[in-house]
Amino acid sequence: MRSLSSEMAAVQQYLTQSSLAAMWHLDDYSNRFRRDAQDELGHVQQLIEYMLRSGIVFNGTQLPPIRPGRSLEEMLLIDRDLEIEVIRLYEEVTHYCARVRAGELQALFYSLLQDELDHLNDLDQLLAKVYQGAKL
Repeated sequence: MRSLSSEMAAVQQYLTQSSLAAMWHLDDYSNRFRRDAQDELGHVQQLIEYMLRSGIVFNGTQLPPIRPGRSLEEMLLIDRDLEIEVIRLYEEVTHYCARVRAGELQALFYSLLQDELDHLNDLDQLLAKVYQGAKL
């Protein structure tokens, strides 16, 4: 399931960035990345619970390499790209579920889509602050 791989990759990405931000003494951003990882882990749990209820057995995931970034700005831009990618996936899946009348699955992916749109909005706001030199 591509969605599970995407969410697991996001958890890995955000935890790595949280550690880097802590090393750079950007504690507010470190905490922010850690919260984002927890949000994505919640998505992982929702997907796994749905698969278990549906009798779907999954075989692990293939995660892309981590792209931590060399600066705070680069981290946020990488994360923005990842969020856009998963938003496109969830839009596609939501439309597919509507066509095949898979209501429960459509509702799950619609909810995940809304969360990811919120994440993208938050990233855009953070990037604006970074560009303006403002603190978190």
